[in-house]
Amino acid sequence: MTFLTEPQRSQMLAYSAARASGQAVDPFPVVKLYTLDGPACWLLTELDADGDRAYGLTDVGTGFPELGYVSLSALEAVRGPRGLRIVADPHFKARQTLSACLADAQRDGSITD
Repeated sequence: MTFLTEPQRSQMLAYSAARASGQAVDPFPVVKLYTLDGPACWLLTELDADGDRAYGLTDVGTGFPELGYVSLSALEAVRGPRGLRIVADPHFKARQTLSACLADAQRDGSITD
């Protein structure tokens, strides 16, 4: 199972390369992952060259969303409270940059986008 389409993967790799080259980037999230049967959600913007480690806004449902890295292969193994997998939202279209998403999520205690 893969969470990312090829266009999403390419965009995330480009954002990661821009940050690695020293550019100040505040991209729009590229993909939204979430649990079908729980409160966890991830808005991801960057992908390391290994194709596994992604960067973005993480909200595991504890009321403290934060920026950080996550392993996509590890997320593939995660199941929610009723045993359902994490999925990518095929209809997700970011409306604001990652920093704005972070500010809203920290204010609200969860990702609401």
